[in-house]
Amino acid sequence: MPFALRARSLPGASFPFPSGPLPGILLASALCLPGAPAGAQERGGGAPAVSVAVAAATVGPVAVEVLTNGNAEAPSVISVRSRVDGQVEKVWVNEGDRVQAGQVLFTLDSRLIQAQLAQQQANLDRDRSTLTRAQEDARRYASLQSGAYASQQRLEQAQADATAAAAVVRADEALLAQTRLNLDFATIRAEAPGRLGALPVKAGNFVRASEGVVLATITQTDPILVTFAVPERWLSVVHAAQQGAAAGQAAAPRVLARAPEDQGPRAEGELVFVDSTVDSTTGTIRMKGRFANAPARFWPGQYLEVVLVPRTDPKALSVPAAAVQRGQQGSFLYAVKGEGDNAAARRVAVSVVRYASGRAVLADAALADGEPVVTEGAQRLQDGTRVTIRNGAAGGAPKVGGAEPGRAQREAAAR
Repeated sequence: MPFALRARSLPGASFPFPSGPLPGILLASALCLPGAPAGAQERGGGAPAVSVAVAAATVGPVAVEVLTNGNAEAPSVISVRSRVDGQVEKVWVNEGDRVQAGQVLFTLDSRLIQAQLAQQQANLDRDRSTLTRAQEDARRYASLQSGAYASQQRLEQAQADATAAAAVVRADEALLAQTRLNLDFATIRAEAPGRLGALPVKAGNFVRASEGVVLATITQTDPILVTFAVPERWLSVVHAAQQGAAAGQAAAPRVLARAPEDQGPRAEGELVFVDSTVDSTTGTIRMKGRFANAPARFWPGQYLEVVLVPRTDPKALSVPAAAVQRGQQGSFLYAVKGEGDNAAARRVAVSVVRYASGRAVLADAALADGEPVVTEGAQRLQDGTRVTIRNGAAGGAPKVGGAEPGRAQREAAAR
């Protein structure tokens, strides 16, 4: 039978309940107040959409990168030594200075050499006079002998004297040239540009050429070499890239380097050396890159992080590395299909060839160029889970619902 509720005012209450019957429908409404709206429960089949960040899968050029490490190396290190004996008269440079080829580094006391030079010049002048007299005697005796006024023996003696005098003059000239060279050696110059090391010899020290004392060391730092090693499996890739570059069909291999504590962009150089043999102990092959080093970014012997870039794949399919997940059945990611309220996650199995510059290069995946893939929030997804895309996602939020995804076949790089 129908029933009605009747309320009374409670003693001491500041507000009275209305008296009279309350409809049964009000009670039913009151019982529904704590619950969610029916429409919200029904929308989406009872499961709320998962908020995710997305970025685009792209087809385009991606560099092949081989990560390794190495050390900076000076192309040349020159030990400066004196070629003559003498006392160091003056030191023209300081330790650590940058010097140019031909720049004066030291001067030695050259007074003894200058005295020897003057003496040898005088000897040369004297012997030239002797030669002139001997040649005149030889000519005179030749004339007398033709007229039977001098013997053949006397003529031959005069000619021999002239020949001997000429030899003495040549010896004097050679000795004089050597002394002049020694005088030039008394001024010690830089043989090549570079940076000076420590200077163990000071003004006033006596140096001997026979002792081979190193007066200074000049280390070439610009350009500079970077030595590194890569696994031997990359040798064929590098060789093919070099052949392609020689034929004008591809870019030459590049080398990137920077110090571990350097947060700036990597310096870029060219690959200039590939060793002739593989180290069978480590299974690696040694290579060298050459870098411009005008601001002295690298120092000889410095430890560096190195990236070898043998080639660039022009049409590689890649996604942000954060999009790739690992499961029991291999690697996968979630793409987003549909738009707005119909946007949902689509699980895609992928095969990662390599990682380069924060992106995963895929050998084969059912993805289209520009298709959005989930980079944040994938842990809460399953195939078909409804998603909402957050604005301002890292890498940009591509437009959802473009071309239908198709299978993009990509040639795997050498492993």
